[in-house]
Amino acid sequence: MPETLIRLEGVTKKFGATVALDDLSLAVPEGSVCGLLGPNGSGKTTAIRILLGLAGMNSGTASLLGARPGGPGFTEAVRQTGSLIEGPALYGRATARQNMQIQAATLGLADAGAEIDDLLELVDLGDRADSNARTFSLGMKQRLGLAISLLGKPRLVLLDEPTNGLDPSGIVEIRELIKQLPERGVTVLVSSHLLSEVQLMCDRVTIINKGRLVADGTMEEILASTGVGEGYRVYVRISQAEAATAILRRAGLEVEDRGEGSLVARGEIEDDSEITRILAESGIWLRGLMRERPDLERVFLSLTDGAGDES
Repeated sequence: MPETLIRLEGVTKKFGATVALDDLSLAVPEGSVCGLLGPNGSGKTTAIRILLGLAGMNSGTASLLGARPGGPGFTEAVRQTGSLIEGPALYGRATARQNMQIQAATLGLADAGAEIDDLLELVDLGDRADSNARTFSLGMKQRLGLAISLLGKPRLVLLDEPTNGLDPSGIVEIRELIKQLPERGVTVLVSSHLLSEVQLMCDRVTIINKGRLVADGTMEEILASTGVGEGYRVYVRISQAEAATAILRRAGLEVEDRGEGSLVARGEIEDDSEITRILAESGIWLRGLMRERPDLERVFLSLTDGAGDES
């Protein structure tokens, strides 16, 4: 059974009368890429800061790589944890290489030159290694921050909005890189407001709302958590949408009218030909039909009362 690298148990954190975390418990197993999601103000950043020992808690326990904040072994646990939280902290007048050398020295890494070169190539900054960081775009700074977080071959990396400022191709590159990190022995906890990207890059998801845990499990478990299974997107003439909805419901299917002649049908459906047959028998011919799988955004909105994710 994989070791649990991150654990919060019954953690409560208050800022005055405001409850940021309310009896929160979660666990991240080794070898996973776990997405940490929640609306603005849900407590995601607070939870990460507690794990890193940057904030205290009113009650509960926390552990990072098996060590409690401030306890024996915690300094070593932090050393084995890379992080990119609330944007990279860079020295603008230093080059990309120098920024990494500074971090390498902080970590006590000797002869890190080859590793630095490899990581700069990994994040596509090899040709800008000797350029000052202040000349970088936001996306380039994010990529440099990610490279810095991977220095020293950490067991765990905590990433907050790692694709912030990246163009579409850059987002894909970072996504694929993050997905490959477990193969390098790195477990990842990533917070992002791009739910479609989280669905593509993560194998586990933890969702927090108002400081409390509302969902935690594998991606497959989370997508099935609301009972909204796979269905079919059915396209008919707008004028026939109401009739088609009634016919499919009489056939025992759940139907959601998305407007403009677009319906989503769910239930005991053997294959798409069954929907075609049911409607054709009543004189309604399809304009289109495609399988629709549950997506993380719909699950997230259903679990957080429609609140938007943190940007």
